[in-house]
Amino acid sequence: MLKIQDLCWSLESGEEILKNVSLEIPEGKLTVITGPNGGGKTSLAKLIAGLQKPDSGRLFLDGEDITDWDITKRSLGGIGYAFQQPVRFKGLTVRDLMELSAQKSLKDREICEILGKVGLCANEYLDRVIDSSLSGGEAKRIEIASVLAKKDAKMLVFDEPEAGIDLWSFSSLIDAFEKLKNTEKKSLLIISHQERILGISDHIAVIADGRVTKSGPRDEILGELLGEEKIERCPLGKDKEEN
Repeated sequence: MLKIQDLCWSLESGEEILKNVSLEIPEGKLTVITGPNGGGKTSLAKLIAGLQKPDSGRLFLDGEDITDWDITKRSLGGIGYAFQQPVRFKGLTVRDLMELSAQKSLKDREICEILGKVGLCANEYLDRVIDSSLSGGEAKRIEIASVLAKKDAKMLVFDEPEAGIDLWSFSSLIDAFEKLKNTEKKSLLIISHQERILGISDHIAVIADGRVTKSGPRDEILGELLGEEKIERCPLGKDKEEN
């Protein structure tokens, strides 16, 4: 379990982005953090991964204080992180990336199993170079596969995995996350505002203006969110409910 306790973080300009965020990410479940753009979702993901350090507050992974751990130590300690925009590596093959993530040599069948979880055929991608020849959807799924290659990972964090990919690739990602949810005994944390991703979650937390405004089981929170979306804007500036 990841416990976030009174987390605060500001830009160098002094603008507050996260304001006393407290949240628990349950073990072995798929949790989605959603909310309006600019609310602090991606900032929270970076703080969890160790890309940023909080101004105050603490983070605990399975009861151990990891607040002062850098990204390398957190990775070794069990947190896998997939960037919103996948990094491309000149000269690095998919096989190289999988082995770097796993921190060991992998047999072809092992890589095939990992790539299969994100809907990719190892025969087609094993020796592909991770460069601009890959589509956005391919690069995204390869990065997710690299996170899955970390067999000792306790928590997998995905920052807006739907960003920059086509509809077909998005459907494949949904399938991949559903398989992960049903087969992997890991905590999955996804930053997203896509309804289909929210629909396969176990828990949902809403962050707006740097604060957690809602948190709870999917059926409870998603119903509230969908209900809010039925409020439409009147031309006179007043909100009214749809009939």
